[in-house]
Amino acid sequence: MRVVIGNDHAGFSAKAAVTAALRNLGIEPIDRGTDSDAPVDFPVISRNVCSAIQEGLADRAILVCGTGVGASMAANRIPGIRAFVGHDTYSARQAVEHDDANVMCLGAWIIGPELMRLSIEAFLSAEFSTSEEFRRRVGMLAEMEKR
Repeated sequence: MRVVIGNDHAGFSAKAAVTAALRNLGIEPIDRGTDSDAPVDFPVISRNVCSAIQEGLADRAILVCGTGVGASMAANRIPGIRAFVGHDTYSARQAVEHDDANVMCLGAWIIGPELMRLSIEAFLSAEFSTSEEFRRRVGMLAEMEKR
């Protein structure tokens, strides 16, 4: 699996933990985040990260900002992106299984490295359900993007 990561200045403190979690899974992340805590705009980072999914360079993405909320809001404005805030393993798994999520957003100010690691593992090990009800709903999301 190809995974792109990105962080703004508020998420910089968690970048090493996210990278380590991915490498422990045998994944070398594509890094499109900032390399310091100098202020940057999270919409720019979100767009840059999500473009890797749109272009077929990555299968999934992980965005880290202070709370995960801003990154999620920005990512969900990009066609083909289904982002969520994944501060627990249940949501991280179910977002993929039920909603075909492809971007997990984390808050460096909200959860620590161990819960990040567990949530990342749940996100990346989950697969989209073959149930018609979930596929229909994700199709509806795609139709909403066109409007």
